[in-house]
This record gives sequence, C-alpha cells and structure tokens, in this order.
Amino acid sequence: MADNTTVTVLGLGAMGSALASAFVKGGRPTTVWNRSAGRDAELLAQGAVRADSVAEAVRAGEVIVAVLLDHASVHETLDPVVADLAGRQLINLTSTAPEESRELARWAAEHGIEFLDGGIMAIPPMIGQPGSALLYSGSQTVFDQQRDTLELLGSTEYFGEDAGVAALYDFALLSSMYMMFNGFFHAAAMVGSAGVSAEAFGERAAGWLTAMAHGLPEYGRVIDSGDYRTDVQHLSFQKAAVDAIARASTDAGVALDLIAPVKDLIDRQVAAGHGGLAYPRTIEELR
Repeated sequence: MADNTTVTVLGLGAMGSALASAFVKGGRPTTVWNRSAGRDAELLAQGAVRADSVAEAVRAGEVIVAVLLDHASVHETLDPVVADLAGRQLINLTSTAPEESRELARWAAEHGIEFLDGGIMAIPPMIGQPGSALLYSGSQTVFDQQRDTLELLGSTEYFGEDAGVAALYDFALLSSMYMMFNGFFHAAAMVGSAGVSAEAFGERAAGWLTAMAHGLPEYGRVIDSGDYRTDVQHLSFQKAAVDAIARASTDAGVALDLIAPVKDLIDRQVAAGHGGLAYPRTIEELR
C-alpha cells in the first residue's frame, strides 16, 4: 500500500522542497503546491507534478503533507478546501506549538480528516539522510499505514494519540539547542577579546560540550527523584562560579544578556535557602 501511496506536499520552502524530493526519490507519486510560483522547477525535473491550486493539490493525494509557515497559514490554506480533505490523511509538519497542533487535530476530527502531527529534528539537507529524525503524535492509524513513506524522510518515532506531544518534544529539544548555541556565542565573544578566533574556539568548545552532554541523563535522574541533596558542587558553589563568569564577561566587554538570567536563577535559589542543594534543583525555579 505504501509503495503506491500518492502524496501531496503543500509548501515548498527549503524544508518542504526537501521533503517532496525525498518522496519522489522514494518512488511515491508526488504532487506539489506553493503559494508563490517558481519554487518547483527542480522537483518537476525529478518527477513531481505541479498543482495550480490547493484544491487540485489536495484532490491529487491520499496523504496531504503540510509544511507551511505557521499555524495561521495552515488554516488559511486548508479551511477553503476542507470538504476536499474529508476522508484523506493530513500530516502536519508545520512548526506549530503543542496547543496549536491539538487545535488542528480537533478541527480535522470535526471534518472527517485523519490527522497526524510531526516535528522535524533535522535541517533540509539532512532529510532522507542518516541523522534525520521525525517525531509524530496523533492518529496511530495514519502513522502505521504511512510509516514506510514517512521513513523516506528519516527515522520515525511515535508518541501517542495526543497530537501535541510531538511538537512538545520538538520545541523542548530546540530550546536546548538554542541555549547551547547562545552559550557558545557568549563564550566566543569572551575569548574574542583576547584575539581568539570563533572558529578555533568552536573546535575546543565542541569537545567540551559533547563531554558535558553525557551527564544529562544523570541530571534527569536526579530531577525525577526530587532528591537534590549533594555534598559537591552545590548551588552556592555554582553561584561563585557564575558570579566569576559574569565578572570575566564584563571585563572582556561582553554584555550579560545571556549569562545574567542564569545568575539570577542561582541567586534566587541561594537567597531562598537552597544553596546546599544540587544544581539540577534549578528546574524547580523554572516550574
């Protein structure tokens, strides 16, 4: 069944184009549509078929993959053709927040549309290559029936019927990424004051951050246990370290926009009497 599944991709930005290309290369009859013209030439050369309207695109596919700008654009694109979507399978790979994904699932159910939501843990050049991972939640029927097709894009993982869970994982993982990148930017600005190139520092930082990342499961175990007692590197110890980082940053002429919130989190916990507890206790300040 999957080998003959007809797929429609709505939205041909960098990611949508990469997904459509993977479907075509995987032998799926693929129809593509984009609001603005001129983005489908390479896909057409590969064997995709252009639809001149959303309605035409939807009618061409058993599976409709939406890769649009945001939640509002999904409704703007699909509301006018909701009757054509009835009985079809809609897979939303637009970056929608968890509650937005849940709203789309309710909307789809009201109109007889099977709905699966997904989060893409890859950049466009990674699609269809090792390392590309996509997370899904929503209709298990859609996931199970289309798994072979979805695996053309990357590894797949299903998180249950709650359509918002895949997006929750997606944005949680992305938040970790952005925090890491911005920590590097701050650090590169610090050493840049001594003439160190950001590229050279990046080589050093990559090894350090990779080594530190191995400690994340243990941090998670401590958080899940709720037992933050420790004899080493407690919050008071961390406060001294982060205070020193802030002073070093100021001395290097680097703004404290990124490190100041970390300092504030630690300061509040120490002031509240938690200075003897372990650093993972910081999550309680965020909850």
